[in-house]
Amino acid sequence: MNVPMLDLSEQYQTLKPKMMEVLDDVMSSSRFILGDYVKNLEADVAKYSNVAHGIGCGNGSDAIHIALQAGGIGEGDEVITTAFTFFATGGAVARAGATPVYVDIDPVTFNIDPSKIEEAITEKTKAIIPVHLYGQMADMNAIKEIADKHNLMVVEDAAQAIGAKHNGKSVGELGTAATYSFFPTKNLGAYGDGGMIVTNHDDIAEKSKVIRVHGSKPKYYHHVLGYNSRLDELQAAVLSVKFPLLDQFSEARRERAAFYTEKLNEVVGDHVTTPVEKDGNYHVFHQYTLRVEKRDELQAFLKENGVATMVYYPMPLHIQPVFKELGYKEGDLPLTEKAAKEAISLPMFPELKEEQQLYVVEKIAEFYSK
Repeated sequence: MNVPMLDLSEQYQTLKPKMMEVLDDVMSSSRFILGDYVKNLEADVAKYSNVAHGIGCGNGSDAIHIALQAGGIGEGDEVITTAFTFFATGGAVARAGATPVYVDIDPVTFNIDPSKIEEAITEKTKAIIPVHLYGQMADMNAIKEIADKHNLMVVEDAAQAIGAKHNGKSVGELGTAATYSFFPTKNLGAYGDGGMIVTNHDDIAEKSKVIRVHGSKPKYYHHVLGYNSRLDELQAAVLSVKFPLLDQFSEARRERAAFYTEKLNEVVGDHVTTPVEKDGNYHVFHQYTLRVEKRDELQAFLKENGVATMVYYPMPLHIQPVFKELGYKEGDLPLTEKAAKEAISLPMFPELKEEQQLYVVEKIAEFYSK
């Protein structure tokens, strides 16, 4: 049996008639940039996030960068974040002209540890970027308390966590702004790149809208240095078909995560640590990520047996070559570095079949039985 990390083909076949309808609608209208599909999706996602504004961007990486710039973050500023994340988090800070400051993680959730944040604050600190990794929100109540105390901006990197909740609050409600990615692999995925900023702050929203169109307002009059980073109308049309099904997709992911956890704990509980959903959290399982013994050997064995896996992420940002000038070295963030050696993500998507999951569990058990 072959079990892919992600298979979008079945979902597409189910949605194909409606997809063809909305794509034809865009083509027929000849309005391809910032049309009604973008505007409607911005409003829908903002409402879903319980905030006032949604600002569509070219991708999730630009969304972080634009949100930081809209919040006045730039040269000479420091932004505290996690090193256990995709490069876009730290890259956006650096592209904004600021310096990323990395702190260690909560080893249970893989998210930033709020208890490590305050000791990293200096007079240059202007923002915190918690990453809601794998679909589970970081401890936003604790982070917001620190941010309010020190007057810091909070940009939630929610690329993997649309629909997640923390003590009943949605992504975006507790931060200054939050950012989503609509990359095709995401829980709400386009058929190309796309992203969005959501915020309750009118000034952040207005500045973000200006920045995404080359910093112009009105058109051809430029008061700030912006970028060409707009959510494409065709991608917004695709997302408009998927968005009403997002909660259904999330529940399907949660069901498959619960099934994995039950079966794995039955047969290989001594060798793997299954994901933990913290009390008060609603985890949307963008990834189903284990901590395992002999990770690289397990991954090779599963590949030989037709099971796709991914390691998110094998090299933390603080020791990436591009950030060597920051002066970090191995050993500085021990929990982050340990996670990078043990984490492995199993196939996870709403259409994943029970027999596929059982095969994955069987092969993991076979590996550890040897």
